[in-house]
Amino acid sequence: MTRARSATPLRWLRLAALAIGLGGALLSPPAEAAGEVAPAFTLRDIDGKTVNLADYQGKVVLLQFWATWCGPCQAEMPHLQKMYTELGPKGFVVLSISIDDARASSMVKPIIKKNGYTFPVLLDKDTSVVTKYNPTKSVPYAVVVDKAGKIASVHLGYNPGDEVALKSEISALLAAP
Repeated sequence: MTRARSATPLRWLRLAALAIGLGGALLSPPAEAAGEVAPAFTLRDIDGKTVNLADYQGKVVLLQFWATWCGPCQAEMPHLQKMYTELGPKGFVVLSISIDDARASSMVKPIIKKNGYTFPVLLDKDTSVVTKYNPTKSVPYAVVVDKAGKIASVHLGYNPGDEVALKSEISALLAAP
């Protein structure tokens, strides 16, 4: 009897985790966000430098919200680096925004350095910025901002191959006047 009781909560936790995971994948980003001006923000990067979204006006910007504990986020980052390296000279910027709290944010810089990522990585320790874009704080969550500073699209989650469509979308925005 004891064995059945101890297994039941674990089973429910697994089912709850699966439901949360599937729920995150099935959530649709707010369509009304497209065309809106991207909310302004200022954050510090992993080296302590102040970064403003407004500094990137005239460029296509991918705001990628992630966390160190997020497996799909980690899987997506090499693809973001590849896009940044390839499309950066054409006016593309990745602003990778960690939503890890103050305690966990100490793990961000080592992960970035270990993997050789060169795009700017910002720290949103109090989640004030992610809340402006994604109140549910689901990750990974990407916001594509066009050259005029307007939200072109939002993307929730990551599955292998998603980067192909994202790169195509970004390339089209870079080619637009």
